[in-house]
Amino acid sequence: MTAAIKPPVTIDDLSKLDVRVGTILSVGDIPDSDKLVKLQVDFGDHERQILAGIKGEREDPTELQGRQAVFVVNMAPRKMAGELSEGMLFDIGYEDGIRPVLAVPEEPVPNGARLG
Repeated sequence: MTAAIKPPVTIDDLSKLDVRVGTILSVGDIPDSDKLVKLQVDFGDHERQILAGIKGEREDPTELQGRQAVFVVNMAPRKMAGELSEGMLFDIGYEDGIRPVLAVPEEPVPNGARLG
């Protein structure tokens, strides 16, 4: 069953998000967490560490290395499991209880390309 649509947002609300494509350079384990992995992501002009709760969703999270994906890059940095996360990975399906998949561009684009 499809989830209900969330309340409306304005174009100003949406424009506050900085959503960009990045290439996942590495996927590292966070031993103190059952959910989190550490992604090192290339955004063209810089790299960031982004923690993602995908450990239990994939048999081998390192399969994501070298893949482009969509990230929110202007979230406030946050410490989780003793590690700093500097953004958020967008995936599709988690909120609906299905095996999540990456939100990816249709074809390769330059790292750092903005959505919108």
